[in-house]
Amino acid sequence: MTRWQEVIKRRVEGGDLRPDYRLGDFASYSEAMSETLRLAEKVARGDGSVLITGETGVGKEWMARALHAASRRSAGPFIGLNCAAIPNELLESELFGHEKGAFTGAVRAHRGYFELAHAGTLLLDEIGDMTPVLQAKLLRVLDEKAVRRVGAETSMLFDVRVIAATRRDLPAELAAGRFREDLFYRLAVVTLDVPPLRRRREDIPHLAVNHLERIGTRMTVSARTIEDDAMAALVDYPWPGNVRELINVMERAALLSDRSSIGRDHLPAIIVGQRAAAADVLPGGFLQLSLPDWKTAKLGEVRRQALEAVERAVLADRLRRYEGRIAATARSCGLDPRSVYDKMKRLGLDKADFKPRPGGGGQPDRGADEG
Repeated sequence: MTRWQEVIKRRVEGGDLRPDYRLGDFASYSEAMSETLRLAEKVARGDGSVLITGETGVGKEWMARALHAASRRSAGPFIGLNCAAIPNELLESELFGHEKGAFTGAVRAHRGYFELAHAGTLLLDEIGDMTPVLQAKLLRVLDEKAVRRVGAETSMLFDVRVIAATRRDLPAELAAGRFREDLFYRLAVVTLDVPPLRRRREDIPHLAVNHLERIGTRMTVSARTIEDDAMAALVDYPWPGNVRELINVMERAALLSDRSSIGRDHLPAIIVGQRAAAADVLPGGFLQLSLPDWKTAKLGEVRRQALEAVERAVLADRLRRYEGRIAATARSCGLDPRSVYDKMKRLGLDKADFKPRPGGGGQPDRGADEG
């Protein structure tokens, strides 16, 4: 019996299929993730601000909810606000609330997220996208532990634990002057970094089984286990969308399977590497796509995958040449470093994979910096 089959058997027999949020959901065979989890378990017992960092899809909100569930505030509300999803002109009102008549369209008083989260936890997701003006107002509210609605004359005290999350590199944002240093240190009393899935492949079996179980509790599906060759394909895939992508793949596979297990035939072609030789190779022979047949696919999809394949190949070559140094790679590509970071995340590339290994020989063509 394989390790992931043992995991399924143990959980099914123990009835441990609850859909709530627990730090145990992050149990990991990866040392980096295990260290994050050990720190999270200590932080959960306290009341200080926490900053959760990591790529899109790694589970930052899940981690925040798990921290709340393990805290003394668990009986209170958990309120989440995505700062990147609300227009800047409305974000202040959403955070702090407003009085009736405070501005055009304010036909009634509105409680802000700090009021709604009183005695509980407030998650400020994508805090790195907040404007400098609003950053200054947020800092004042956090320092005074009091909030004043837009249009109000008095402030009200609140009791809220603030957890912030971001996909951005905030130290780089500080250096560029896009994020306030005082707010950063106010939020990052403790920082929890959630590693991307490709950096902890040993966790993929555990996560795949866990989410298959969750899917089974809320949907009528037959699949309850994952075949070995399908699991091997899942482990080999780089997961640019991280855990969120894995969840979607497992849900798709569970829906497609008409038997008690999930096999390679239930996984997307890009994961199992189904490339039917010549049918998948564009004219010229140098570019392969995950499309079953590029001759009948929509042109837009062919263009998208072709561009992505070229970008991945070129960027990987430059990163290898400059030993994973972003600034030098960006200059050679004619891009700014942030654009390179964004492309790397989208394409599933990690600069750590291009760093020279101890004892390796050869000197690459270096740029003028060590970015």
